[in-house]
Amino acid sequence: MADVDTQREAVLEALDNVSTRLTDEKSYLTDLDSAIGDADHGSNMQRGFSKAAEKRDDFSEMEPHEVVKNIGTTLISNVGGASGPLYGGSIMFASQELEGGITTESSVAFAEAYLDKVKDRGGAQVGSKTMVDALVPAVHTYKKSVEQDDLPPLEALAKAVDAAERGVAFTTPIKALKGRASFLDWRSVGHQDPGATSTLFIMEELLATAEEYLDGDVVRDARADNAVRRDE
Repeated sequence: MADVDTQREAVLEALDNVSTRLTDEKSYLTDLDSAIGDADHGSNMQRGFSKAAEKRDDFSEMEPHEVVKNIGTTLISNVGGASGPLYGGSIMFASQELEGGITTESSVAFAEAYLDKVKDRGGAQVGSKTMVDALVPAVHTYKKSVEQDDLPPLEALAKAVDAAERGVAFTTPIKALKGRASFLDWRSVGHQDPGATSTLFIMEELLATAEEYLDGDVVRDARADNAVRRDE
């Protein structure tokens, strides 16, 4: 396990990377949400993570798990709608799994706790056309890759991101059963879920950050790379 300073540095870099990515993807997420939601997912996510990134100096002396917890607190305060509790509250809850440090084992526990809290708060299951459709395959794949396949964490995380991307693609042809999109009933079919998409973007930036701190090579599944297409 890396020392506390290195762990904190990695968390803060991940925060910066996620904030930058969501700023870059703000318009795209807004377009997705315009089709089946309130058209505010892009702005909400960008604002929340930008506010957290602005507090970087405040986090500079905290333990890594405290940084994660405070990121969650900031998201709750700055992300509007249901996304604040779903993302921020779940991050706060799961941060306790990192109190002993960020290790492969604690990262699995964090992922499972985060997923459980998201499902508990939102009441969604796989097939509801929500962020859960990306999270469930990602978390299950990560856990299996680490605990059963004995893969190094970087390779396991890459497989999890691939699984999340396939999960995002899965949301397009199904009908929404939760959230504002469910009000559209069958008219929600054919639209990619914005929450699942932002979840994928966050995971991709976590993977990019992990590449800088962990040994190993990242090999993405070509099938997953083509699973989610966006018009440039």
